[in-house]
Amino acid sequence: MIALAACGAEDEPAPVAETTYTPVAFDALPGWNADAMAEALPAWRQSCGRLARLADDRQIGPADANVAGTAGDWRPVCEAIANLVDADNDGLRALIEAELVPLRVAGAEDDPGLFTGYYEPIIEAARARGGDYVEPIYALPDDHVFVRLEAFDPSLKGRSIVGRVEDGRLIPYRKRGEIEAGAIAEQAEPLFWARDVLDVFILQVQGSGVVALPDGSRTRVGFAGHNGHTYGSAGRELIARGELSAGRAGWEDIRAWLEANPEIMRETLSVNPRFIFFREIDGDGPTGAAGVTLTAERSMAVDPEHIPLNVPVWLDAEHPDGDTRLQRLMLAQDTGNAIRGAVRGDFYWGTGRTALDKAGRMKSRGAYYILVPRGAALTG
Repeated sequence: MIALAACGAEDEPAPVAETTYTPVAFDALPGWNADAMAEALPAWRQSCGRLARLADDRQIGPADANVAGTAGDWRPVCEAIANLVDADNDGLRALIEAELVPLRVAGAEDDPGLFTGYYEPIIEAARARGGDYVEPIYALPDDHVFVRLEAFDPSLKGRSIVGRVEDGRLIPYRKRGEIEAGAIAEQAEPLFWARDVLDVFILQVQGSGVVALPDGSRTRVGFAGHNGHTYGSAGRELIARGELSAGRAGWEDIRAWLEANPEIMRETLSVNPRFIFFREIDGDGPTGAAGVTLTAERSMAVDPEHIPLNVPVWLDAEHPDGDTRLQRLMLAQDTGNAIRGAVRGDFYWGTGRTALDKAGRMKSRGAYYILVPRGAALTG
């Protein structure tokens, strides 16, 4: 056990699989004194609300290593966060320096770190099928079965499978191509009907979105479940075919190619067998996997096998505009099927076209640090 009080950069990191968490000084964090970090307070307070619901002895973070202590370790920090003035950057910085310790997260030596971006799309859809509204946005099907494997074997804690029952046997759920061919028409109720199949596809990739209804009103849909299959990249497939170049394979490039080749559009999209089901939600924004409403430019999706959810993260990555760096306080509040690895993050840019522009161009190298309570345990 290594106590995290007054640790310096010379302390030995504790290995967790291929991940290391190395205590560093705050002046080692790039851009530490420049961020308007109080902008992250609304996001942090939401995460504190989630932590407050947990028992004091509940471990925060990966099951195979205690890198962020327990919910009880976070109580004093969250109480102080609740009492800060919203615009008090200096006060928040001083509180963090007094109560928390940065841990630099690293994977394999040849892992440079990868940070992409995501956003909340706005999609035109109606509640009933008719006219141009012909593409279903499905609710969770009646035959969808989600199994937490821990219930059958405690060593499988955190793992799950998705399937359906056929002739008394649990089998894998249907893939995208089958679903889009109508295989679940009798099992799943469409929540909405959209105009454009590509809008529905990007809604599924992003996991949530705003639905713009014909009468001018808007509502939101959020993640309800998936079909259990892994994500496949349409962009990577088009690069492999020689249709797109590696430097020109953002979503707008992919969309333009698909629209120019409608006869093989669905076939190309089916290289991603993963399919997302939705539910209508209330709120001011999409809900992340951590159970909180995401905050534009302050929420990030991470791999929970390496980064604890609902903890603050210091990010240092290339800005998609290319002329600055993203050096700021973030909150780990979401996950993603494609977000896997020790140094892998997805930066939430917000809603609509402006957010899409940045998210679609972001493929940045960088690093991050988790901020954990002093005195919390770090074990290997």
